Amino acid sequence: MFPPPAVFPPSARRSVRSTERWVAMSHWAAPFCTVAKVSLLLLLVSAVFFQSSLSERVPEFALTKIEESDIKDDSGKEPITDDDADPEDLEVFYPTHQWQAVRPGQAVPAGSHVRLNLQTGEREARLPDSESGKSDTREEKRRRRLNKMDIDTNSFTSQELKKALAKMKESEKAERMAHEEEVRKKFRPIEQLREEFEKLNVKMETDYEIMDKLISKFNSSASTLDEKVAALYDLEYYVHQVDNAKDFLSMGGLRLVIEGLNSTEAVLKEHAAFVLGAALSSNPKVQVEAIEGGALQKLLVIVATEQPQAVKKKALFALSSLLRHFPYAQQQFLKLGGLQVLRGLFRQPGTAALCVRAVTLLYDLFVEKMLLEDSQHGDQAEEKLQQYRRVQLVPAVLEQDWCMAVPGLLALPEHDAREKVLKAVAVLMAFCRERFRGDAALGATLGLLRTEYEELAAAERRDGDGDGYFQELLGSVNSILRELG
Repeated sequence: MFPPPAVFPPSARRSVRSTERWVAMSHWAAPFCTVAKVSLLLLLVSAVFFQSSLSERVPEFALTKIEESDIKDDSGKEPITDDDADPEDLEVFYPTHQWQAVRPGQAVPAGSHVRLNLQTGEREARLPDSESGKSDTREEKRRRRLNKMDIDTNSFTSQELKKALAKMKESEKAERMAHEEEVRKKFRPIEQLREEFEKLNVKMETDYEIMDKLISKFNSSASTLDEKVAALYDLEYYVHQVDNAKDFLSMGGLRLVIEGLNSTEAVLKEHAAFVLGAALSSNPKVQVEAIEGGALQKLLVIVATEQPQAVKKKALFALSSLLRHFPYAQQQFLKLGGLQVLRGLFRQPGTAALCVRAVTLLYDLFVEKMLLEDSQHGDQAEEKLQQYRRVQLVPAVLEQDWCMAVPGLLALPEHDAREKVLKAVAVLMAFCRERFRGDAALGATLGLLRTEYEELAAAERRDGDGDGYFQELLGSVNSILRELG
């Protein structure tokens, strides 16, 4: 008689079913006799009791692989697995070499060993053992890459990326602070520099303060001639700036340099005219004060009388600065016989450079008026154009025979002087054409210039400069010849 059937736990029933399947597969091995059946049954019972004994004596023992049907919840539905969960919602499980319980919702890294503890019913995982006895897990590799700032959004969680970005910001902040500290070491603050200058009795002065001292030195009767000249030389540097020129005017410096044009010392006249020309350049307010202060008359006197060429040169510079873009001053210039004064330079020996300057001024006055006439008219432009129309420049040019005086300067050897004269001839062509055609010397000079500049332009082209300086001069000569042809 056999004992009553025992009630086996599910794990034991699975073992029995597995054994039965093994027996069914082995039916072809040998005849199945009664003795064999009894032996097999005893063997199965022994195996079941042996397994139950192990489960009772070793609580930490668990199967390393389980069937999916054995991990369903009480409702009969399978729980959400790691594969079904959203990767962003999973909390990463960090395995070690010891078995640890995996909480619900934790994502187990690939390659980890996973088991189900039959005693506690919890899922556990640990790191696999490598052949060398050391573990080089994905998590460790991940941490090493994180330390190297090798960020890969497919391999790291959002928390790790936030930590990496925080580390980057801290690194940038540290580098920036280090750079600022390095700059502080190289340069000193302005407050410290001022203290050091005060200790050295050196005061940082503004342009206004410097000009005030220079004007006082120039106006002082105690100053020597060299000191006055030095003061004017330094003033010329400062009054080039528009704001400084206005301050120079308010401090009375403009009146002093205009008075200096009457000095008996030629060197003082020269430098006073130089400072005046620098202050007048593109500064309408100073131009108005200068014309009202009698600067135009004094400059014309210097040009008309016998003076060193250096003095006349600086006087022409100041005169040009006063007349440019100032039609009222141009009217006064013509009324005072200014064109006649400039025409007189052509009758003096050794004044070719001054004559070129005079021709350049004449050219600038013509071009300035033509550009304004060609520009779009507004209320202010129309008013200024009416002022320019009162400047009767052409009749004065024809009356004083500038049409014959200007072409004679083309015989000068300097290419720069020729360029300026060619431009003036081209502008005068509108009302001097008949006089130019009757000037045989002009035609011969233009022919020689064309031959010379053809050779020079060819040399430029051989050097790879197709639009060079001499090619431009050749174009001017050819243009004038076509107008005269």
